[in-house]
Amino acid sequence: MEGVKVACGQITWGREYPREQVLAEIARAGYEGAPAGRAAGGTAQETLDLYAKYGLKPAPGYLGVEWWTPALRPRQLDQAARQAASARELGLTELYVASNLTPERRAIAGQVAARTATPTEQLETLADLLDELGRVTLKEGVSVCFHNHVGSPVETRDEIDRLFAQVDRGVVFQGADIGHLAWAGDDVVAFTRAYASSIKTLHLKDIAPKVRAEGVAQRWDYQGFSDHGIFAELGEGMVDYPGLFEVLRGAGFRGWIVVETDVTRKASALESAVMSRNYLKSLGV
Repeated sequence: MEGVKVACGQITWGREYPREQVLAEIARAGYEGAPAGRAAGGTAQETLDLYAKYGLKPAPGYLGVEWWTPALRPRQLDQAARQAASARELGLTELYVASNLTPERRAIAGQVAARTATPTEQLETLADLLDELGRVTLKEGVSVCFHNHVGSPVETRDEIDRLFAQVDRGVVFQGADIGHLAWAGDDVVAFTRAYASSIKTLHLKDIAPKVRAEGVAQRWDYQGFSDHGIFAELGEGMVDYPGLFEVLRGAGFRGWIVVETDVTRKASALESAVMSRNYLKSLGV
C-alpha cells in the first residue's frame, strides 16, 4: 500500500535481549521501523543514528495514562508535551495514548458486559484529559491517537464509541489495537469503516479464536489468556485483515502500522516477526 510504513514492536523479544540485537532482527525480518519513545534513551539524534545503523526509522511511541486520578493530570500533560517534542525531533506526527490497565478489568478480560462496562460519566473524565493532551501535543505537530486495550477501562467498541462521542475529534484521533478489539469480541472491519477518517496509525496483532472461546467459557483473567496462547502471528488468527486493508485502501490511509505479537509460541521472536511480515506482504502491504 502506497504511503504505508510497517514497523515491528519490540515486545515480542521481551526484556532480556539487547536493544541492538532486537533492532537488527526487526530489520532482518523486513520491517521499515520500530517504535521509539523517550524511553529509548539518549538524544533524538542518537536514536535516529542507532535506527539508521540497521536501516530502520522510528515509529510512533506510547503513553499510558491513569486518567481516574486527578492529581496526576499535570504530570501527564507534562509527560505528553515532552514525548511530543521528542516525537517531532524523531520525525513523527503521532503518539499512541492509552488508558492504563486495572486489576478489575484484567480480571474480566474479553468478557465485558453491560453491567461491567465503564459508565459514560466516567468516560467524560477521560475524554476531557484526551482533549487536553491533544491540544498540548498538537503544539509540536503531533496527534494524540487513542489506543484501546483489553484489561483497561476502554476495551470494547461500545466503550470506544461512547468515549469518541465526547472527545474533540479535531484533536483526538484513532490509533487502535486491532487484535485487542477482536479479543474484546468486536468486528474490526466494521470498526475500521466507522472510524476510517480518524485513523492515523494502528497496532496489528492476531487472536487465536479457540483460545479466546475457551477463555471466555472458563472465565480466565488477562494472564490466563496470555498463558494459553491468545496472541497469534498475523494471518494465523481470527482477524479479517484482508477486509480491514480493503477499507483502509478505500479511505486512502497513509501512515505507520505496528505489528505487535505480545507473546509468541514460535521458536523465536525473529520467526514470529518474519511470519507476520510475510503475511502482510501477501496482502500487498
